[in-house]
Amino acid sequence: MLKFVDVKEVFAEIPDEITLAISISGCPIQCKGCHSRYLWEDVGEELTTEALSALLRKHFGVSCVCFMGGDQAPEEVNRLARRVRENSTVSVAWYSGRERLHEAIALENFDYVKLGHYDEEHGPLNNPATNQRLWQVVHAGGSHTLTDITPRFWKR
Repeated sequence: MLKFVDVKEVFAEIPDEITLAISISGCPIQCKGCHSRYLWEDVGEELTTEALSALLRKHFGVSCVCFMGGDQAPEEVNRLARRVRENSTVSVAWYSGRERLHEAIALENFDYVKLGHYDEEHGPLNNPATNQRLWQVVHAGGSHTLTDITPRFWKR
């Protein structure tokens, strides 16, 4: 069961999207230097399909929903993403601290996937030295390929 702690409308997490960022607690990655250590604990409200639908109704006008975490239950993230995909026109993103995409994740349910733990030495996505990558899922002809769009975060 996934739980969420807070929800924010943000403009910097996914390029060109007004994103509803849902912060999921119970993070098993626990990166050194994490700016959201409160998400390490298993706290908050259960993120059910009903709660997710209510959040999307309340935040009408967002163009993307982003699950911020959920690495302890990728199957649940995938199920919720599929639900959004089936019942909405918004894009779907997942910020994972994993280095590789978990086998439970079906790319057809996502438009963006961020992979990689936070590494203090390399910084976040807006640092060109980052170890993290933001991938855009390109859906074409029944196949799903990943395109690295991380450089879009870097100031030129």
